[in-house]
Amino acid sequence: MEGLELTAFQIISAVGTAKSSYIEAIGAAKNGDLDRAEKLIQEGDENFVDGHKAHAGLLEKEASGDLGPLGLLMVHAEDQLMSAEAFKTIALEFIASYKRIEALEEKVAELSK
Repeated sequence: MEGLELTAFQIISAVGTAKSSYIEAIGAAKNGDLDRAEKLIQEGDENFVDGHKAHAGLLEKEASGDLGPLGLLMVHAEDQLMSAEAFKTIALEFIASYKRIEALEEKVAELSK
């Protein structure tokens, strides 16, 4: 395996790992482990950047005319890249919501004393 195929698999692997971290972050936040959720977002971001760099390299090659035809594998890689980015957005919204819920629960507990 070489060239475009290898790059496609690098993108798929990196952003797949990122997406898994983002999903795991939602679960951690749901369980009240907000520090772990934040750490998982950071880990996801590190992997996402690796996939994004590989993708950017392909964009540079295409802009210079050095890229051949793209196949279904590359379409899948780009789809996974966008999916991971969307999961990050969703994860951040969930984490923010769980933080608000936790803060409200603390206020209710204080008022109940």
